[in-house]
Amino acid sequence: MSTRTSKALLLGALAALSLAAAADPALARKRARDIDYSPVFAAEPLPPQANGAIYQAANGYSALTNGARAAMVGDIVTITLVERTQAAKSNSASTDRSGELGLTPPATGPLSLFKPTDVGASGGSSFTGKGAAAQSNQLNGEISVSIVRVYPNGTMLVRGEKLLTLNRGDENIAVTGLIRAADIGPDNRVPSTRVADARITYSGKGEIARGSRQGWLNRFFSILSPF
Repeated sequence: MSTRTSKALLLGALAALSLAAAADPALARKRARDIDYSPVFAAEPLPPQANGAIYQAANGYSALTNGARAAMVGDIVTITLVERTQAAKSNSASTDRSGELGLTPPATGPLSLFKPTDVGASGGSSFTGKGAAAQSNQLNGEISVSIVRVYPNGTMLVRGEKLLTLNRGDENIAVTGLIRAADIGPDNRVPSTRVADARITYSGKGEIARGSRQGWLNRFFSILSPF
């Protein structure tokens, strides 16, 4: 096989993969997600300068009070997932209105032909409405992430994901957000309630996940159904 033929086959395979990713949005999202949550490793330390000094700033600095707490790019932090939210809303309204009008015709004259019941009127209206909604969510667990960037004010950007392959499907947990150095415990743990701009994703796929979803035909008719 010539070199030109090998290059043509390679380009054809790459084009096929690109078309498959474009045709399959889930595959495209997975590839983008893998890139977004790719691990970040600590940079290689610079060689010390031959200036005779003991302290070298290029090798990194960590205060004695920090101990073994994570503080640099590439360090590991464990996020403790303690998410629990509850929401409830209810409203009610009620109105009632009634009215009555009655006239007594004279006993003599042309109007005496009318009876009192002929010139009486009454009416009323009422309305009652009520609505309620409730929602609750809970997520517990732990996931270790890496520090991606350290900002001048001391906050740190962390991100990471955990992929679990079980016998009946796959589970994926992804976390990204900002943390403060003051919130990192001695064991390098941070509760998820202390993560700013947190984006926590928990999803799964496989036999169990497919069993809990409607089939494509049912979803199609659910969209078209006006009821």
